[in-house]
Amino acid sequence: MFHLILSACLAAQPGVCEGRLLPAGDAPAREACEAGAAAIARDWLARHPDLTPGEGGTRCVETAELPALSMQEIAAGVHLHQGAMDQLSPQNRGRIANSGFIVGDTVAVIDSGGSRAEGEALYAAIRQATDLPVSHLILTHMHPDHILGAEVFAEAGATVVADARLPQAVALRAEAWMISVPRQIGAGNFAGTRIAAVDHPVTAPETISLGGRDLRLVPVPPAHTDSDLTVLDQDSGTLFAGDLVFLGLTPSLDGSLAGWLGWLDTPPDPAPARIVPGHGPVTELWEDATAPERQYLTALRDAARQAIARGLALSAAIPAIVQAMRPFSEGWADFQAVTARNAATAFAELEWE
Repeated sequence: MFHLILSACLAAQPGVCEGRLLPAGDAPAREACEAGAAAIARDWLARHPDLTPGEGGTRCVETAELPALSMQEIAAGVHLHQGAMDQLSPQNRGRIANSGFIVGDTVAVIDSGGSRAEGEALYAAIRQATDLPVSHLILTHMHPDHILGAEVFAEAGATVVADARLPQAVALRAEAWMISVPRQIGAGNFAGTRIAAVDHPVTAPETISLGGRDLRLVPVPPAHTDSDLTVLDQDSGTLFAGDLVFLGLTPSLDGSLAGWLGWLDTPPDPAPARIVPGHGPVTELWEDATAPERQYLTALRDAARQAIARGLALSAAIPAIVQAMRPFSEGWADFQAVTARNAATAFAELEWE
């Protein structure tokens, strides 16, 4: 298969140019790819007015030439990319979240990464593994490191699936993300990134079929965020938990602390064969996957309650909570900054208990 690459430059920074992969140009032969290139590139640029054509124009390349995310097959037909264990930075290009894909008669993608470029690299990895159509992109929650590559898969014809609460949560934050994320990861790494619409909102547990393979989607009451969704591949028993499970990277609270602890205290039945966290390595046992996070969140709850009981104002409570949490810092990357944010969120929730 051949793929269309467009050289595109930032209109505001003409020297910043990147090659963008346009899935609409996919073709079985180079000649067919080249024949449609000009019209496809023109239409795509019209939808991305912050970009202009680069000197390289368009070119068609074979699948093996595409820069692709590194993947591991963690079960038959289940492929995972493990993100960098860090916060967003130019060095990691914003590629910090776990993402994956599941192959049945079609392909379902689980989370799309934190930029157009990462979505393209995930798409390239899929194409290097299979030429089956990508039928679904499932977003596990609303955070930008998991969803900002979605437009690539929408252009490839995938149905974008997410919790029904996700579009509103994204709309409240999108304008700020479009300013803050390129500052964090670099304008070039973010070039061409757009937020894709959700085609299929999930309001209750449901099953998506990939032909001979079924995925069980379960929306979760407010926990890590207000739009969490788990994905269970019923063939392999692989549970994609999204950021309901963190390993190694400090958990970030953007929903309900009480709800998150409640979810952690209710193991899935039947038990999954493996758990894929939103950040960190795959584990086979529920307790191994969740115990470190449960300890951290329980300590956060207890420290916030203590600060409230002492009558501290928020400005004094945050450093007091962080200090009380220090014994629980081992094994968590970016502990200080994330815990300070969590302290503010936990205090606001628990002061009304």
